[in-house]
Amino acid sequence: MPAVASTADAGFDPQEIVARIRAALPAGEARAALHEPRFGPRERAYVDDCIDTNWVSYAGAYVDRFEQALAARSGVGHAVAVVSGTVALQVALQIAGVQPGEEVLVPALTFVASANAVVHTGAVPHFVDADAATLGISVPALAKHLDAVGEMRGGKLFNRATGRCISAVLPVHIFGHPVDMDPLTALAERFGLIVIEDATESLGSSYKDRPCGSLAQLAVLSFNGNKIVTTGGGGAILTDDAALAKRLRHLTTTAKLPHRWAFVHDEIGYNFRLPNLNAALGVAQMERLDDMLAAKRRLWQRYRDAFAGMAGVEVFAPPAFAGSNHWLVALMLDDAHAGRLDDVLAATNDAGLMTRPVWTPMHQLSIYADHPRADLSVTENLARRILNIPSSPFLAA
Repeated sequence: MPAVASTADAGFDPQEIVARIRAALPAGEARAALHEPRFGPRERAYVDDCIDTNWVSYAGAYVDRFEQALAARSGVGHAVAVVSGTVALQVALQIAGVQPGEEVLVPALTFVASANAVVHTGAVPHFVDADAATLGISVPALAKHLDAVGEMRGGKLFNRATGRCISAVLPVHIFGHPVDMDPLTALAERFGLIVIEDATESLGSSYKDRPCGSLAQLAVLSFNGNKIVTTGGGGAILTDDAALAKRLRHLTTTAKLPHRWAFVHDEIGYNFRLPNLNAALGVAQMERLDDMLAAKRRLWQRYRDAFAGMAGVEVFAPPAFAGSNHWLVALMLDDAHAGRLDDVLAATNDAGLMTRPVWTPMHQLSIYADHPRADLSVTENLARRILNIPSSPFLAA
């Protein structure tokens, strides 16, 4: 049922949002998905090469080429390609030293995989609030929260309420917009926290001219079907540390010791490596990443122009320190019109324009309702006002 318009809603028309989205899209584009891939002759040729040569599993030249391209683009020495962003986060947390039963600080405004990966390591997500300027973790709010609930003992931070050690923080660059990492890193150093950079949405983004994925000792990428670069499914762990990279490769390849024929495994590992078939898609996609990023910047600017002057709605723009890949373009309703979010979602989707709200905040999911958390008032406010609109790079053509 449509929301009942208030006095503040007077003149607010969801159909105007439909019209302005259409004005930014190519003429004749009757329908538009939220974010979909396009594959060309090179993707097909590389996949055919895998099939023709029988190199289809995780051993193969395209895995090596994909990892080298990712490392070079992200400004790090090493990339280890795995089957999903979720398992990449899980292994990164484990390799970083997060122990079962410890707490990891996670934004409440994120995709559920961020919190799930923490649980998969045996640790406990501890949800923290967002910054309206970046959509990522609010460093001032986090500092205030840790001062209130934390206690340092023997160089480690403990949660007074739960008695558990808080060992790490997982900043997520929401929709490709970088978190303000310098003050976050300084805060982490003050409290002895490990930083794992969740760059799953931010390949091609930068923070103060440094590539996302290079802003912590370990970082993670995702290549799900809706990402700018997709391998159908997949992820990668990034690091500048050669020893960590070697350990990551070992652990994600069933911890098998190299030998011409013997099967000897020296610890409990994972069968997590990315197949060559998927990596072949990734290599082709990386070869045109710059073109896709340029197209996404053009599309974001078209939306900015199309919504200029519309009261009650704006296209989210990141801070000046951020070089965003604009993975998903976000419309922001103002507080007076937050109650009309479902009306806008209905009107746009009915018109064939796929839009989606931001993810349900983690603490509002039944599976995480009882987990430790900070005050999450900014997160809750943003979740009532954000919707993502069609963002595929080819829509800028």
